[in-house]
Amino acid sequence: MFVLDTHTLTLAFHGHSTVTARMNAVVQPVFISVVTRLEVLAGRSDAILKAENAERLLRAQAGYRASADFLDLFLVLWFDDRAAELSDRLRGAKGTKKVKLKDLLIACVALAHEATLVTRNTKDFQGIPNLTLDNWAD
Repeated sequence: MFVLDTHTLTLAFHGHSTVTARMNAVVQPVFISVVTRLEVLAGRSDAILKAENAERLLRAQAGYRASADFLDLFLVLWFDDRAAELSDRLRGAKGTKKVKLKDLLIACVALAHEATLVTRNTKDFQGIPNLTLDNWAD
């Protein structure tokens, strides 16, 4: 099982050839975490709410709709008891203090489901024990 982080999902959305080829080649399911879904939609929502004029509003709304439609192609891994427990434990762990909260939460979902986290930013996840990473972009 593979879980795309937000950056990798964004690359797939924009048709990054290597990422899309790997997505099409794997036999295992490809998921996203609820955190990635929230991140993408939050950014698109902000663009709508901050639009200064009608043209930008309509463009932002089109971006939101395109992102929402793309997200719907993926199954979402939600927080379960194990992922929530891991988030409590890893937030205070010595090696994870430099990991951004969103990245840590995505990692907890992947760990809880014994999935490989697909990321281009492997150094962002350093210090998270037992996390398996794969880079489909390079």
